[in-house]
Amino acid sequence: MSTTHELLVAEDLVAGYVPGVDILKKTGLRCGEGELIGIIGPNGAGKSTLLKSLFGLVPIRSGAVRLRGEDITNERADSLVARGIGFVPQTENVFTSLSVEENLQMGCYQAPATFAERLNFVGDLFPSLLDRRNQPAGSLSGGERQMVAMGRALMMKPSVLLLDEPSAGLSPQMQDEVFVQTRSVNRAGVSVVIVEQNARRCLEICDRGYVLDQGANAFTATGRELMHDPKVVELYLGTLGRDA
Repeated sequence: MSTTHELLVAEDLVAGYVPGVDILKKTGLRCGEGELIGIIGPNGAGKSTLLKSLFGLVPIRSGAVRLRGEDITNERADSLVARGIGFVPQTENVFTSLSVEENLQMGCYQAPATFAERLNFVGDLFPSLLDRRNQPAGSLSGGERQMVAMGRALMMKPSVLLLDEPSAGLSPQMQDEVFVQTRSVNRAGVSVVIVEQNARRCLEICDRGYVLDQGANAFTATGRELMHDPKVVELYLGTLGRDA
């Protein structure tokens, strides 16, 4: 979906975990209203670090992040949630001892009065969660847990959802389901920025993609263009890309 209205913009980000060691090296990203943005690249490229820096979890040393034109660089995660940014980490993304419904309640802790309304929204996207609302999240499959994590992040009505490798560790069938659900979330009006190791599948669903390598932007284009770029295929998509 093309758009001229920029929602989330990151420019020239330099960031890292350890003083003096930069993981991101003037990395940039732009996400418009209604867009689904994919971020791919080799292991260690800085993909997850970029997502975490957008969400205030990794200190940004230089550069800027803006939401609807307002500077949000290095704001606290809870403040960013209130502003309309949701984040689903790759691991430890559900409270296993709590029920599905309790996990979703945790998602709207800043606005508990909206729980019923948001539960209906999430239930429309993930109907199976309502069927399992009283089950402990720890008893669910990996794919179902991922839906709980996404659902919880959607409870605060975010304008943009950041997903860190949502298909990691799942069976091929459940990976496909996660990508379908990600597209459904986007079609429901939520902009999405997704980091993925499953590069080809990510590019298939995204409007635009970014290829990161060694902490910097290597390629940027539409998902379709990246899938058919000979250099991207050779360097990042491998035989799957050549067979496409």
